[in-house]
Amino acid sequence: MSFQEPLLDLITFEERFIESNRGKPLFLIRYQNIQGMETQQFLTYLRNEVHSILNLTDVEFCFHMLDSETLLMGISPYSSWRGRDFPNIDSAVGRFHDECASNRICLFDFGVARTQCNYISDSEEILQELLQASEKNLKDNLTRWSWTYFNRANTYIAGAANEAMIQPTVSYDPHRRTFTVKGGEVFVGGGLYQNYRDLIQDIPSDQDLNRIELLILEKLIVACEKAPGLLKFNISPQSLIDTFSQPEKVQRLQKLWNTMGLDSKNIRFELVEKPYEEHRFSLKDVCEEFWKCGVSFAADDFGVKSQSHQVVLELGIMIKEFKLDPISFRFKANEDQIKFLDNLAFIDYCKRLADNREAMITAEAVEDFDTLQFLMEHQIYQYQSNIFCGKMPIDQYKAEFASMSELPEAVVKEIVDERGSEMWNDHSSNIFELARNRGQMPRD
Repeated sequence: MSFQEPLLDLITFEERFIESNRGKPLFLIRYQNIQGMETQQFLTYLRNEVHSILNLTDVEFCFHMLDSETLLMGISPYSSWRGRDFPNIDSAVGRFHDECASNRICLFDFGVARTQCNYISDSEEILQELLQASEKNLKDNLTRWSWTYFNRANTYIAGAANEAMIQPTVSYDPHRRTFTVKGGEVFVGGGLYQNYRDLIQDIPSDQDLNRIELLILEKLIVACEKAPGLLKFNISPQSLIDTFSQPEKVQRLQKLWNTMGLDSKNIRFELVEKPYEEHRFSLKDVCEEFWKCGVSFAADDFGVKSQSHQVVLELGIMIKEFKLDPISFRFKANEDQIKFLDNLAFIDYCKRLADNREAMITAEAVEDFDTLQFLMEHQIYQYQSNIFCGKMPIDQYKAEFASMSELPEAVVKEIVDERGSEMWNDHSSNIFELARNRGQMPRD
């Protein structure tokens, strides 16, 4: 907007700032308790200085007076910020605040709220979330605690695509006796957060976890643009019920993954082990809307005493994958004969259940070749394991996906026998790359 454009009313502000910028990163800055300048004078000062304050030219902004004490400033890019170009607006406004005070220009309090992903929620929902988050951030700034749950989450869901990681899933072909990466579990975090659960556990219990999970899901889908193979996203059953009870929300998410060049049949929601309540809407009803779009589901941490059994009963054939709890297959016949037999029975039960549903079983945390062989003997052929490769950035996964295929079983055993303990300590090891470097696999 031009510097001379007047303040916007709330409806126009919502349209100009949010609806017109759907899919772009959004920042809302709340200014309060302005001293040393009249509000209109402060507004003019902001308009004239905003590009130097933010050190950006690719930016548009608009203003609204929420009340006599509160000025709102909405910021978004003209096009899009990618990777390292993503600005640290929190820091920029903080410097501006300090410079105004030290140069005796004016005093004010501020709070910053942001969201990169705004495809699914409507404009009013997004605005309310930004208003609440900016008010909380302002109060936190006043008490010198700016590391709020909203900022903490957004630190890991805004910015470069490599902040999204994937743990590849390897599938064994018993006829060819080879291993091939078929997809993987996607999560937020990069090198700072090791997995999705760490992020969720860091958020105080009184905050809106469903909103955070929605932001994470949107971010991960954006980060997975044109990614090949089966992409699996963690989400709690309660968040699925609360967020997607309206079919329009499912349709908006479908539009997002279509825009990102992702195939519905390659999208799978892993329903994590959390209790859930069904009041107005059932989990089955919500999942059926995704099922109609081609999306399937997995029961995470499926074990003997797991609550995932309820999810499996509820969703029926929509469950296309059972992820075994590691405890369910860490067994040694010579240590505990009863437990060993119990685990054999449970694996047999999982096999029959999977066969009836035409579903897969994925064994997690398979970290030694003996366990891998045992599982193959019992016809479990899909694994998430550092035996093969550790977590990697989405960009690396996309670049190397085609080359991580047709690895002979004999080569796996040879490399594991030789370098096993070393590889477990280095989770970035990639057995496909090791095999190619040794000339044991063809190069691209």
